[in-house]
Amino acid sequence: MRAVRREARGGRRGEKALLDLFERLAPEQQDKLIAFAEALVEPPGDGLVAVPRQPGETVVMAIRRLRRTYPALERRKLMADASRLMAQHALEGRAAAEVISELEQVFERHYRRTRGDEKG
Repeated sequence: MRAVRREARGGRRGEKALLDLFERLAPEQQDKLIAFAEALVEPPGDGLVAVPRQPGETVVMAIRRLRRTYPALERRKLMADASRLMAQHALEGRAAAEVISELEQVFERHYRRTRGDEKG
């Protein structure tokens, strides 16, 4: 791993090493790496990567989108709320649009708590 880190500073060889590592990652890990890299090069701000809701979006797609929108949030802290909402949709037949709207609120609430804007 140290050899890769040293190469990563060395121009073209570093680019190749980084690309090789990137290609070995699962798509979800690639998304995280991209979000992290964007956060490193973008000016300080709120840290959000705005990803709009797509027509026909499923609950699972919404959770993935929200994880990209809020890459800094710890998934473990969101798991209880997200699992509860997913169960309401899958097991109780609650409409996807309603569940997605509530998921957006849950992620926003967790984000505000992380920033210290909201207690709880």
